[in-house]
Amino acid sequence: MDERAALLMLETELDAAGDDAAVVGEQVITTDMLHERTDFPEGTTRYTAGWRAVGASLSDVAAMGAEATAAVAIYAAPEFDRTELAEFVDGARDVCESVDGAYVGGDLDDHVEFTVATTAVGGTDEPVLRSGAQPGDAVCVTGALGRSAAALEQFRAGATDRGNELFQFSPRVAAGQAVASEATAMMDSSDGLARSLHQLSEASDCGFEIEFDAVPVAAAVDEVTDGDDDYREAALFFGEDFELVFTVPEEAVDDVAERSPTAVTRIGRATREGILMDGDPLEDRGYTHG
Repeated sequence: MDERAALLMLETELDAAGDDAAVVGEQVITTDMLHERTDFPEGTTRYTAGWRAVGASLSDVAAMGAEATAAVAIYAAPEFDRTELAEFVDGARDVCESVDGAYVGGDLDDHVEFTVATTAVGGTDEPVLRSGAQPGDAVCVTGALGRSAAALEQFRAGATDRGNELFQFSPRVAAGQAVASEATAMMDSSDGLARSLHQLSEASDCGFEIEFDAVPVAAAVDEVTDGDDDYREAALFFGEDFELVFTVPEEAVDDVAERSPTAVTRIGRATREGILMDGDPLEDRGYTHG
């Protein structure tokens, strides 16, 4: 099985699976694993790795509309370098503090490649699931898409300072809380906008119609793309941007946009079936670990 098939299988086996985080009472909990081979391009600093790894789990907390409480991480590497470990902890601590959470420690382990496993917890008594979208709802996203695709190209070009800057994304915890009271379904865009829409469609048993010209694309994408195909690939399919993709009643769009500290953009609407971009089927494709 590939990662997608494995996740779908687990959703049938585990009642708490299927959303960005599991709901346990009035808490949400989530865990992630990132590897040097697949997630940290050459030139990624340990500070960025700490920020990004812990930030990925905090993004899942955001997608549930929860406040961030705390995070921990397992740091595994072939050897422990004092400077690298301290930089990692600084990045993990700083990303937690940026969303009013706390980095409270973790564990160390020997491993053949640098690997990080993170867990974050948050609090909410009304979590937003993926399963509540209704035909007629507006489809919205926070921020802009394509930032991580641009970062990867910067790393490949040897522009590591710019690559690290772009990799240090802001988890949308505050935005998630701001829209939670109106959101009917929500998740983060870590697998890409296209894949996220397909996942929301499956969970909510509805369809979507999206307009590409409405999709906000990060200015950083213009720095690294030469044509329309690369531009669309970065915005729709690359993933790892950790923005929020959510649905709200049409009449609530202006209210949630005003409350959110991060820009909110309406990109389309929920329908009864099918997932279309500018009238054509939108391919179910996105980021996959491996």
